[in-house]
Amino acid sequence: MAAVVMDGKALAAEMKEQVRLRTEQMTRRPGMAVVLVGEDPAALAYEAGKRKDCQACGIYYDTFRLPSEVCQEDLLGVIDTLNRREDIDGILLLLPLPGHLDEKAALLAIRPDKDVDCVNPANLGQLLLGGGSLRPCTPAGVMRLLEAYHIDPAGKRCVVVGRSHVVGKPQALLLLEKNGTVTICHSRTPDLAAECRRADILVSAAGRPGLITGDMVKEGAVVIDVAMNRNAQGKLCGDVDYEAAAEKAAWITPVPGGTGPVTRAVLMEQVLSAALDHGKG
Repeated sequence: MAAVVMDGKALAAEMKEQVRLRTEQMTRRPGMAVVLVGEDPAALAYEAGKRKDCQACGIYYDTFRLPSEVCQEDLLGVIDTLNRREDIDGILLLLPLPGHLDEKAALLAIRPDKDVDCVNPANLGQLLLGGGSLRPCTPAGVMRLLEAYHIDPAGKRCVVVGRSHVVGKPQALLLLEKNGTVTICHSRTPDLAAECRRADILVSAAGRPGLITGDMVKEGAVVIDVAMNRNAQGKLCGDVDYEAAAEKAAWITPVPGGTGPVTRAVLMEQVLSAALDHGKG
């Protein structure tokens, strides 16, 4: 079986173009601010990507780079300033923070209506109740990919590998919202391979290269690899043994070029959505 490759780059380009067209019609541009603590090269590259996406979509962009030794009070002060700025509709705090900072307190400080990455517990609670306009970007991106390829989770066995509050848990909720029968697997799951082999839709977000081997994939399954890892050779990869899994799956996402671009496009959509909610029509 030759799996259909789920092209996240093409879908993301379409999504960002729609955002750009909508922002051109607005009387006031949407705005996003990124808060970055320290000089981690990966975080700097991530921040640069957000700037590029905003420019492509016609979204105003601002960034606050704070030293790694910044105190909690100063970090919260920056977030408070952004909460009050009318030109900023979305706030993105890049994680992880240095160990001396209280990450939970910083996330709680972001106004829920500007929490475009859906990390504030208030927005996660709305997700649990099936409400709210803002969703965690990566799980929402997975759902957009499924929709683009006309894959309906309803009535299907869906297995999510990973239980983080950023991806795994909200991914399970979104699949459940679409009437999938959902199982969450994690490091204490006694027989991960057996659980994965039952999956009609398999989403892996564990962050372990090679975790999902070809013999763990059901014939005709949908395999979505959310992870971004580096293998022993330094090459970007996901959790899934791509070549082996592609021989059995009906649909599969590559790494890179699968969920990553769509996640970034969802963020742009959510900044636009927040701006519209703020009356920027």
